[in-house]
Amino acid sequence: MIIGLDVGGTHTDVVLLGKNGIEREIKVPTDESDLFCSVLSGLEKITANIDPSVIERIVLSTTLITNAVVQNKIPEVGMIVSSGPGIDPEYYRTNRFYYPVAGSIDHRGREIEPIDKNEIERIAWDLKKEGIRYVGVVGKFSVRNPAHEQNIARILGNFFEKVFTGHRISGSLNFPRRIATTYINAAAYPIHKCFFDAVNKSLQKKGLNVPIDILKADGGTMSLDSSSDFPGHAIFSGPAASAMGAMPFAPDNEDCIVLDIGGTTTDIAVLINHVPVLNPVGISIGGYKTLIRSLETHSIAVGGDSAITFDSHNKLKIGPQRMGPAMVYGGPVPTITDALVVLGKIKDCNSDKSYRGIESLALKAGTSAMETASSIFDQACNTILSEIRDMLSRINSKPVYTIHEFMEGYRLSPKKILLIGG
Repeated sequence: MIIGLDVGGTHTDVVLLGKNGIEREIKVPTDESDLFCSVLSGLEKITANIDPSVIERIVLSTTLITNAVVQNKIPEVGMIVSSGPGIDPEYYRTNRFYYPVAGSIDHRGREIEPIDKNEIERIAWDLKKEGIRYVGVVGKFSVRNPAHEQNIARILGNFFEKVFTGHRISGSLNFPRRIATTYINAAAYPIHKCFFDAVNKSLQKKGLNVPIDILKADGGTMSLDSSSDFPGHAIFSGPAASAMGAMPFAPDNEDCIVLDIGGTTTDIAVLINHVPVLNPVGISIGGYKTLIRSLETHSIAVGGDSAITFDSHNKLKIGPQRMGPAMVYGGPVPTITDALVVLGKIKDCNSDKSYRGIESLALKAGTSAMETASSIFDQACNTILSEIRDMLSRINSKPVYTIHEFMEGYRLSPKKILLIGG
């Protein structure tokens, strides 16, 4: 038997697969402040009265990192960039703690200028004072000669918990994308580490000693242990799981949009005759163009629990923050789910709290609760549809690949949407 476990920002979903398909399926709330309990709860329920010896392996996916990026909640990390002559590396700035430094290697791997050890140590002390625990290091031609990155990493090793070097993250010469990819891996690491530790501790608690794989952004898998050195590959593991899981249900000989609407994000993917479209160069996420090979997926901060507020022009604003569950389920602020309750699209629940939340927005907007709920619903739908159109336009502006082949001259024209989530 195989356990499949997906940890989202709102729910943790677990399935047990046997010879006859899905034997059990469980959904439990995700508590990001206590992932161990969330994962353990799911595992205990899915394996109740099951002999641990029949479990062969576990396959994981998660949207925790995706959610953090789209909500602008990724941790601060340090970035040290060595470029040498040419374009100013400030053009590729990733974050606040970004330091261009002396030292360069040319395109043939020859040292042009040595690194300045004192400069690196000064930066390390500055980052340490700011509470930075993880750092990325990138040299322009480090894939030809990684000596500078390695030396800087050695100096930093005494100051920080983990240092990511660009030449190990990617072997591509694309300097701007290698900077962004290294940054995303460093920033993703603390989130991934919490997930990694929660899974390992939960399995130890359950006495499950089996191989553990995590789905990568391109639909393949890697061992959970390996993922700690390349956490960026797990950024879109949740959206990839949605696309791979949707394959058997897609229409024959047609293009199809896959929409996975969760509590925090909506994940969009595209299938061509059951087969996911691939981005072989690298995904873009949160404005960062990376070298992480991925299925063509796109995540936006629109979900059932997206907080509804007002922008600076006093117009209704959806997300990007999720501040907890919907008010109908005890949350602190009105959400899209509460708008659906008011509109009568969600029944069999106590709607009083949802009405109070939506009415508080309606009072400020000068409309009725029903009109406000309808505006929220329309805005959410229009946002998703607009993102789908933009995504299709981006894909059709370049050669189209699937995980199987290059589709020469192909242009996507989907007529159907496959909707999943919850």
